[in-house]
This record gives sequence, structure tokens and C-alpha cells, in this order.
Amino acid sequence: MHRLRTCAARLRPITASQAAQTVGQQRPITVASTGDTRTFQPIRCYSAPVASEPFLNGTSSNYVEEMYYAWLENPKSVHKSWDVFFRNANAGAPPGAAYQSPLSAAASLIAPQLSSLVGAQPNVEKLVEDHLAVQSLIRAYQVMGHHNALLDPLRISCVNFDDAPVNADVALFKERLRVLTVGGFYGLNESDLDKVFHLPTTTFIGGSESALPLKEIIRRLEMAYCQHIGVEFMFINDLEQCQWIREKFETPGVMQFSLEEKRTLLARMVRSTRFEEFLQKKWSAEKRFGLEGCESLIPALKTIIDKSSESGVDNVIMGMPHRGRLNVLANVIRKELEQIFCQFDSKLEAADEGSGDVKYHLGMYHRRINRVTDRNITLSLVANPSHLEAVDPVVQGKTKAEQFYCGDTNGNRVMSILLHGDAAFAGQGIVYETFHLSDLPSYTTHGTVHVVVNNQIGFTTDPRMARSSPYPTDVARVVNAPIFHVNADDPEAVIYVCEVAAEWRATFHKDVVVDLVCYRRMGHNEMDEPMFTQPLMYKQIKKQKPVLQKYAEKLIAEGAVSRQEYEEEIAKYDKICEEAYARSKDEKILHIKHWLDSPWPGFFTLDGQPKSMTCPSTGLSEENLNHIGTVASSVPVEDFTIHGGLSRILKGRAEMVRNRTVDWALGEYMAFGSLLEEGIHVRLSGQDVERGTFSHVEMCFHRHHAPYTVCNSSLSEYGVLGFELGFAMASPNALILWEAQFGDFHNTAQGIIDQFICPGQAKWVRQNGIVLLLPHGLEGMGPEHSSARPERFLQMCNDDPDVMPNITEDFAVRQLYDCNWIVVNCSTPANYFHVLRRQILLPFRKPLIIFTPKSLLRHPEARSNFDEMLPGTHFQRLIPEAGVPSERPEDVKRLIFCTGKVYYELTKERKTRGLDGAVAIARMEQLSPFPFDQVKAETERFPNADLVWCQEEHKNQGYYDYVKPRIRTTIQRAKPVWYVGREPAAAPATGNKNTHLMELRRFLDCAFDLDAFKDQQ
Repeated sequence: MHRLRTCAARLRPITASQAAQTVGQQRPITVASTGDTRTFQPIRCYSAPVASEPFLNGTSSNYVEEMYYAWLENPKSVHKSWDVFFRNANAGAPPGAAYQSPLSAAASLIAPQLSSLVGAQPNVEKLVEDHLAVQSLIRAYQVMGHHNALLDPLRISCVNFDDAPVNADVALFKERLRVLTVGGFYGLNESDLDKVFHLPTTTFIGGSESALPLKEIIRRLEMAYCQHIGVEFMFINDLEQCQWIREKFETPGVMQFSLEEKRTLLARMVRSTRFEEFLQKKWSAEKRFGLEGCESLIPALKTIIDKSSESGVDNVIMGMPHRGRLNVLANVIRKELEQIFCQFDSKLEAADEGSGDVKYHLGMYHRRINRVTDRNITLSLVANPSHLEAVDPVVQGKTKAEQFYCGDTNGNRVMSILLHGDAAFAGQGIVYETFHLSDLPSYTTHGTVHVVVNNQIGFTTDPRMARSSPYPTDVARVVNAPIFHVNADDPEAVIYVCEVAAEWRATFHKDVVVDLVCYRRMGHNEMDEPMFTQPLMYKQIKKQKPVLQKYAEKLIAEGAVSRQEYEEEIAKYDKICEEAYARSKDEKILHIKHWLDSPWPGFFTLDGQPKSMTCPSTGLSEENLNHIGTVASSVPVEDFTIHGGLSRILKGRAEMVRNRTVDWALGEYMAFGSLLEEGIHVRLSGQDVERGTFSHVEMCFHRHHAPYTVCNSSLSEYGVLGFELGFAMASPNALILWEAQFGDFHNTAQGIIDQFICPGQAKWVRQNGIVLLLPHGLEGMGPEHSSARPERFLQMCNDDPDVMPNITEDFAVRQLYDCNWIVVNCSTPANYFHVLRRQILLPFRKPLIIFTPKSLLRHPEARSNFDEMLPGTHFQRLIPEAGVPSERPEDVKRLIFCTGKVYYELTKERKTRGLDGAVAIARMEQLSPFPFDQVKAETERFPNADLVWCQEEHKNQGYYDYVKPRIRTTIQRAKPVWYVGREPAAAPATGNKNTHLMELRRFLDCAFDLDAFKDQQ
């Protein structure tokens, strides 16, 4: 797919004059270059012959106009022939007659080197055509020069489109020009190499000169675009940004480094290289996913951080895959080396609860002085799973939160750096989703620097099989991010590109990509033998001189350092490693908390424990409820005309407040409003949440003490949920909620749920209080809009179904502390209100999964009284039967446990059948952690009742498989727990309304048939 292409194919667009030559042919063709391939398209034929085209035709008028404006400003700034021409034209001469040969007009004023600019015959059209040709040549380099750059250190890449860059050899320039002039490229030929051309304003290759000979123009373009840096930027539709990049790469002499800068770069290369060599020497049989082959990544990252620190950044949040992670921890973030080395000790005991994680997944937080700028800087590396790129949106969310909490509205103080692998960057859709958040008002982090460690291979798959685009970075073009490809074996080119990337981010606050084209010296990991699958590549790698050796030899040859100084630098770092290794032997216990990426100062005790094991009442005073209710039912500003439908909703709310009741929307408003008044930031995000997905209107009123952010997201789940998770990581004093449009839509974000939310604390000792609002309920809407898949969340809960826990005074809170997440399905607005407030009032943080209702939003019985929300009230984990059955419990024949909206269908059916005294119904509001104590109390209250679990979901879905063994454990397996609900099925629900109603009728019949299970006992 990617074959070596000639320069001509890349740098020779069709010309206007060539197009004109095809007049009269039946089907003329133009060649349009479209990045990787050239496409052939028919062009229009014009009947007018070329000769009759007036002088100021469409081909040349732009150029003449540019020259004319330059002449008006300063007649001496243009060539003498143009000066004479414009004087004559201004005096009224027609264009054809206005031109005079410079030889006759001002022979004595023309410098000898300019004498070849125009031939003996006065031909202004030829002059204009030649200048236009040069302009197009310059543009061709700017657009496609990167295809001819020498980017691959191995020189075997199938992505390079030419064999070698052009050096300062005129013979090679002639060859390049000969190739470019095949077919008469605007009439330029070899004899034009020494001609001098005026440079357009769209290039900076002239430096202080405004005109250059053609061979010098080509030489400078080659130096700018076809050496070890390939710049992709001409797709950006902003002239200022394009000009900024041109100036950075075209200006002669930009890549000059001082002696001090070169010595610093060498020292950083020594640390990067010797760190990996030390690990390989000490633990040759251990996986560590080393950086060998891309050692210049470390100075690259340090340069980005140094440059950003110079421009005022004091907090950098990073995400990266496993390759090179230990090196980044050691040499960029400055994790103590002994803490890294002791991770290799298999005899080390784990001190923290949870599973822990492998060393190349762990995160880190460190505040230190940046030695280059002498300013404080905080560096965080976010812990991540093996799922490549999954950490991208998490980093962006944490970055956004840090910006939000410090009032950094433009990203001047907090920034993110994301590292990627080439195969994952091209292959993982989450990369695209994250890019598309980059410029959205509630998600932008004001520019991210992306660094791609381009090994030119993914595990064992080479680029021809891994992507359809020439580069792994093409996804970044969708947000107009400039892409700087650089040969990672040229450390100075790498450093320069990283400086420009950091300056770009500081200047424009937009994303930028640095593509470090390198190789992987080992296999996928240190145990892997790559010669089986990539023999040719790895033969070349075995011959490849390490980059540190190459760079050291270059500096020694230049006299920048002596060999002795170089060897002393190596010995100095080796000694640091050996001393740290000796100290690591003293470490007996592995503390995962030393690897925390988001500490919450002041929230826990000094040793990371909750300050108490109690939760205060989540109720509010009557006065507070009335105040928030009044705000919720009024218009935010005076003289504000609102929609009639909203007006009715507000009147209805006011009436509810007068009657001391709340519905679902008002209960949620009460929770949010009270938290805001207590200084807690509330952020609700998701698809269409500003409107309220089910027309339960979220009033975006900003009257409270803390900010209330309600933001419509892009139509993404994976990216947005990851972002909100990252946002929730930054502070415990915020309620961060993500609402799925329908509950089942969460499954496209399953990677975030499975890898981060469920096991995050166990793997990384990192608590998180994110709330997932998942609309759930079988209401005849078909398979896709019915189930939030509660069985999946319950199956991942970490409590033991077969062990009855000890019931202590603080049992309810301790259960919450020990669980990995909380799963609830509330049936009343008051309980929903309490569970949201409890999320913040708990002395620790856990993810909260709420299966939210749909039809209950408007259900007349789904109302709560203020009495259920007053001081002293709490979230009810289980709502016991409080009606007629509780008066004569011994007469109750059946105790039905259920959760969610099916309760209202059961109570209605019980009333219809007149079974109020015979059947008790208890609502399990909190499914996990399981309310063992309250289930036990309820079963003991009705000793003669058989036990039924009723759900509207199918038997193989929903809650049954989770609750049945736990209820059985609670009653010491004294009775069976019967199932009432829909039969097992592959789909979550039927798409036929009639079938839906039949299924409902069938299971309600079963629920109230007191003899239904007699034959099965």
C-alpha cells in the first residue's frame, strides 16, 4: 500500500499553463494530489486560444496585484523592470506596452546576478509564469515535503516516499529539479537554477532577503521540510496559524543550540539510556516494557515541560501506555529510584488493601522545582490499564477539573500531555472521541500536546496491516492539529520540534501532535523474540547504533564535550542507580499509596484512612426545603419570557412546594440545590442533559454558592464517561454525574466501567465518587431502550453471597467502605434525594450506579412528603412493608422483595385483587452492598410467608441471580426464594407492545397466585 514514491509524484502539481495546453482535446485531465494518492479528474475546456488571454488573466493577476501593492509601499522593494512597468501603466500605457526591457531602461542599476531574470526578449508573461511556478514549488514543499523527509532511523519504512533527503550538493538539486520539470513544470528548467526570484509572503526561507536564486530556494526548502523533520500543517484553515508554523521551520538557522543546551540534552539522553540498561542488567528476565529505540522520548517530554513552565504552566497531567513508563516515572516525574527498583522484588509484601497492579500501570503525583525555570511544577501520571488509549479522556477530565478549581479559564496554568503508541493511536476509536472533545466549551482543556512513540510496529503487526492511512497520526487532522514527524535518532531535531509544540499550545491553546518515528529494540516485551515475525526489521535493528552513542560521537566531534566528560556523566548516573538499588533492598513492604496519582489533601487522615466511620443525616430543614423549592419554581431573572410548557411546570412545582411534596425532578433539584449551597460543585454531563432526557426539566439556574455545570456532551459514551471519571478524580468535594441517554447506552463505555470504575480503588488505591445515572425500565419500548443491564454491575460487586456479615452499629457505613461500588434503584424521590446527598456526606468516596426511572418521573404515586426529607432522615437501603400486612404479620402468606418501578405495578395489582392483608411487598432500594440486616429483619417479621423475588426483567437478567443467594444466606437457607418475572431471553425486552403487556400480565398473575409454587416444594 505504501510504496516508495518519487519526488515528482509528491512535489509536482499540475500547472495552469499545462491545463491550457490541453485545450481542444476531447477529455483533458488534471492531476490533483490528495495527500497519499493522486487522483485524475476531467477539467473544463475553453474555446478561447491561450494567446488571446489578456495579460491580467486569472493565472497571473494575483501575483501582479501582490507586486503592485509592494511597489506602492516602496518602489525599490520590487525589481527595476516591475518599477518601470508600474510607472508606465500608471501613466496610462496599456499593459502590453507598459513593459520595457530592464537592459534598456536601467542597465546600469541592475546587479549582475539579476541579469538572467528576464531574457533578451521582453516577455513579462514569462516572468510572471516563472514566479508563479516558484510560488507553487514552495507551496508543494509546504504541503508535501514531509513525504520526502528522512524520518525512519532504520531507513526501511514503507511510509517514506523517497530514498533520501537532498543534501547541499548542487548536482542533487539539479536532479531534483530535472524530475520536477518533467513535462515542463511552468516552463522552468535547469538553466533557471541561477535565476533570482522574488519570494512570496507565504514563506520565510529568505530570512532578511526578499529574493533568492532558484537553487538556493530549493536548498532551503529541502533543509526546512525534507531532513529529519516532516511538518504536516497545510490542511489547517487558519492563515495566522500556518504562517506561525512556516516561520518556525523555514527561517534560516532556527535549529541552533547553545553549548549548554547540547550538554543538557546529552545528560538527559544518558539518564534515559542508562536507566533501561541498568534494569536490563539487574532483571533481565522481567517484563518492563523498556524504551530502547526511543530514548529521546525522555528529553522530549522534559523539553515540553520546561517550555510550558516558562510560559506559566505549573501543573502537568500525563497519560501514557506501558512502553517507557518506568523511565518516565524515574526521569521525568522523578519518582525515587528505590521505589521503582523494589517493585521488581518478588518477596515484597503488599501493605494496602486491594489487588494492586503491575508496575508499568501505576500512576504518580509529585510536586517539585523545575530546574530549568526554577519554578514549582506539579506532575501527575495517571494510572491506567492495559487497554491502550483508554486513559486519554480520563487525563483530559482531570485536567479540566484542575483548571476549573484554580480558575484557569484559558489553560495557562494546567495542561495535559498524552503519549500514544503508533498502532493504538490509529486503531483505537477512543482517540477520535477524545479529539472531538478538545474544542467543546465544557470539555476543552485548551490544547493538549500528543506525543506518539512510533515504533513502526504494533506487537507483531506492521503498519501495512495496522492502518489505511500513510501515518498513524492522521486522526489528528480532524481537529486541525499540526503534526510534527521527527526522526527520533536525531535528538536535536526532537528537542526543537518539542519546543515548537509547547509554544504552539501556549500561543493558540489547540492540540498538537509530535510523531517520534523510532523503533523497538526488544520485542513487544523483554521476553518476546521478534525475529520470528519481523526478521528483516530486526536484522536492521541489530546493526543500528544506539542513539546515545551516535549523539555523543557527534558532540565529541564538534568539541561540545570531551570523551572524558561523557564517560563521567555515565559513571555519575550509574552510581545513582547502584545506590538506589542498595537502598531498595531495605524496603520490606510495598505501599501502593506511594503511587497515588490524585491525592486529596485534608480529606483523609495522614495515613489515608477516613476521618470517621459515620454518615450524618442527609435530611434538610423545612426552611431549607421551602427555600430551594421556591427557587426551583420561579423564573431566574425578571422580565424573562419563558415557554408556556415551562410556565406550567413551574406553577406545578410551586403547588407541590405548598403541599410539602416533591416529584422526581424536584427531589433531584433539592439534592443539587442543597449541595450547591454547602459549597459543593455539581456537574451533570451527558447527551441532551440540558433539556432533560425525559422532559424532566433541569433548570439551569445559577443562583447558588458553588457553580452548577449542566453540559450537553458530544454523542459519545466511552470518551465522555472517561472524561467525567477524570473530573471526579481531582476533588472529593464535587458531585460529578454522567447520565446515559438510555441505560443500555453505557455498554459502549464498558472499557471505562470495567477497567477504571469497578476495580479502580483495588488496583490503584484511588477512590472516586462518580455517579452513573442509567435510565432503566421495561415499558414496551423495545430491546434497546429498556435495560441498563443491572446484572452486569451486580456481577462485578465484591461482596460474598455465602457469608452472613457481622451486624455492628456502623454496619451500613462499613459495608459501603468495603465495597467497590454502590448499586441502587430508588422508587421514591425522597430516597433519590438522600442517596445523592449521601454521596457527598460520606467520609470516603465510592462510585454510585443509579438505575433511574422513566415512567416514574410522571407517576402520580411516585411522590414524597417533606417529612421524609427532614433532619434525622436517611437514605433507606430497604423500604419495609408499612401498610395493612404490617398490622397482622402472622397472616401474611407471601413476602415479595422487589426493586424499582415494578413496586407500583405490584401494589396496584394487590389492591385490585384484594390481597392487601395476605401479601407484603418490600422494596430493596440498595442492591449492593446487600442490606443483609434489613432483609433479615423483614423476613423475621413475616414468619409464615413464602419468599418471592419479583422483577420485570428476564430471569437471566436483572437482579435475581445476585439477590437469591444473599437472601438464602440471610435466612440460613431455611426457605426457598421463588422467582417471579419474565422467562429467560437473549434480548432485554420484546419489541411488540402486545407481547410486552402479556408478559406483564403473566408474571403479575404468578406473583399473586398464592398456590403458584406448592407443586415445586
